[in-house]
Amino acid sequence: MPDYALTRDRVETYFDRTATQTWERLTSSEKVSRIRETVRHGRDQMRALMLSRLPDDLNGARVLDAGCGTGAMAAELATRGASVTAVDISPQLIDIARRRLPPAFASLVDFSAGDMSDPALGRFDFVLAMDSLIYYRDRDIGQIIEGLSQRTGQSIVFTVAPRTPFLMAFWTVGKLFPRSDRSPTMVPHDPSRLARLCPGSLTKVGRVSSGFYISECLEHRA
Repeated sequence: MPDYALTRDRVETYFDRTATQTWERLTSSEKVSRIRETVRHGRDQMRALMLSRLPDDLNGARVLDAGCGTGAMAAELATRGASVTAVDISPQLIDIARRRLPPAFASLVDFSAGDMSDPALGRFDFVLAMDSLIYYRDRDIGQIIEGLSQRTGQSIVFTVAPRTPFLMAFWTVGKLFPRSDRSPTMVPHDPSRLARLCPGSLTKVGRVSSGFYISECLEHRA
């Protein structure tokens, strides 16, 4: 997947060298601007929505947190008793996630810097991918979900940027700038088209809109 590899490398550069401090602060309890507060609130809502698709009791379950960022989802999963593999393309974000994880959950969470689609990560009961696929084209997402579904026993819950007028305008304007001069841009998606590219069933779970945060939650079952 050459397009996927190029985007993945761009995402790694952005989060590991350009935006690490921004994301560390956004995902903390520190005071942020009003705009970033809406993003923080939206991400909290989306995390709760995604977790609602999984059992409250995850003892004995293996869960992949694909694109774990600073580790909030991994910590929530550990409180439910899950054995969590938390992977992110950014080693710096992984370092933050390790530091933030309560020591009581250290034995339940295995942090790893690398590609969330790597088959070497193993098999899982559930996969959660919160906002970690939003920069990729639909065919890349379809291939990622297909690969993960072959190693997932129950469901994959993930998010995409929906095709709203605002995001479509934002995406179109962003394409006017040289790629080297901008951060990775969200690619808006139509869930019905993604359903044709993902094997199995794809269900719309819900959408969260909070200021500048807009994200659609989808659930895939083989």
